[in-house]
Amino acid sequence: MRLHLHLLSDSTGETLENIAKAALAQFDDVETIRHFWPMVRSEAHLERILQEIAHNPGLVLFTLVSSEMRRALETRCRALGLPAVAPLDPVNDALSNLLGQQAKARPGRQHVLDAAYFQRVDAIQFTIAHDDGVNWENWEEADIVLAGVSRTSKTPTSIYLANRGYKTANIPIVPESPPPDKLFNLRNPLVVGLTTSADRLIQVRRNRLLSLNQNPETAYVDQEAVTREVAYARRMFADNGWPVIDVTRRSIEETAAAIIALVNDQGGGE
Repeated sequence: MRLHLHLLSDSTGETLENIAKAALAQFDDVETIRHFWPMVRSEAHLERILQEIAHNPGLVLFTLVSSEMRRALETRCRALGLPAVAPLDPVNDALSNLLGQQAKARPGRQHVLDAAYFQRVDAIQFTIAHDDGVNWENWEEADIVLAGVSRTSKTPTSIYLANRGYKTANIPIVPESPPPDKLFNLRNPLVVGLTTSADRLIQVRRNRLLSLNQNPETAYVDQEAVTREVAYARRMFADNGWPVIDVTRRSIEETAAAIIALVNDQGGGE
């Protein structure tokens, strides 16, 4: 099945993209042709988009705070026989009823440059500067330190956590090159061990070598060597009492969510 999906937002459209992605994940065998329309803030812009919608009919999802532009979009979609859905409306209505006040009709209000925004910027800068064991002398300033053997998604998980406002450092665990003693004496950061199955690790590493046009049959992907490497890291995690997350069947988002839950638990226990 082919679906034209039109996403209209008077802001960045990030919220709509996430909603659409989550909903589409529940359906199989759908070829989605996405039409992304961010920063829609004028009637002229909306009119151009409506012409495109007429040429490529499908589902319309929108977040528009202007009542005039909403009416124009909904009226035209009804005339075309197309569904137009504002996914945030039920949430806004529920909040309005509970709080006894109307929502502020200001586009992009969630993107204001507040303290949380600058916290995320600081976290991203810190995380980039402390990737792959670099600048380990400053680890005490981190919120989280991720440890794991090569290709256990340490870097992408760190970046995701940084976007959530957590200063995150990461260190590869290599039996032939033990990590600095600093790792075992940290007081502030939560140290989390990332592990995976040896078979999955070999598959990921082999694909990585192939993408770099390198020999895919080296000690880096040797079954016995990788099994020892994973066991070495697991012993280190256990000996130091660090929480461990198996990333074998987890997405980056799921791994990060589990780590954030550990951070929250740690904070609640203080």
